[in-house]
Amino acid sequence: MVVHVTSLWGLERELRAQGLVHIAGVDEAGRGTLAGPVVAAAVMLPAGCRLPGLADSKRLTARQRERLFEMIQRKALCLGIGAAEAEAVDQLNVLRATHLAMHQAISQLAPPPEMLLIDGRRLPGAPVTQRALVGGDRLCGSIAAASIIAKVTRDRVMMEIDARYPGYGFAQHKGYGTREHLCRLRELGPCPVHRVTFAPLRALRQASLPLAGGDGP
Repeated sequence: MVVHVTSLWGLERELRAQGLVHIAGVDEAGRGTLAGPVVAAAVMLPAGCRLPGLADSKRLTARQRERLFEMIQRKALCLGIGAAEAEAVDQLNVLRATHLAMHQAISQLAPPPEMLLIDGRRLPGAPVTQRALVGGDRLCGSIAAASIIAKVTRDRVMMEIDARYPGYGFAQHKGYGTREHLCRLRELGPCPVHRVTFAPLRALRQASLPLAGGDGP
């Protein structure tokens, strides 16, 4: 389904005009990283909610995300957070692990949603009606809010992981395949939070880890 909206809150206004009240945005963070969990968030906001500066989490600074994270937590009707650890990513594949984390997040919402607005593709087995929006974190306020909750939560998890497994630089690159991360992997080998089925980790096993960089946090 192609959805055209004229503002960050246009879709929610359209749905509320149809009589829907409990609308939740869903997004994830960490799907493309080499280490750590995939984290998903589901956020249900009240009608007319004001979140100055709200945008796709990738377009914000860490300080801006932290400020909005606290604001969203205060103003949301409810929110849920789910996570699939690296082991689950390796066992299920990253897409199924993302779906698992999303289902966990949605299951925590009370009251339950009447409509899910999901970034990217449709969620198999969604408990209620859904709309999937490619680039939804740039088009829809609820999804943008979910992207911030997922991103900040995951960044905090990676800071904790950095303390448990020092030397990899997790606090800086958050598990993404940056040049620094790949160099540390070559020096230290993988640790328990690395996704061993991902290509750079498989290459490491074959003593051919590439030094090409990757998208940063």
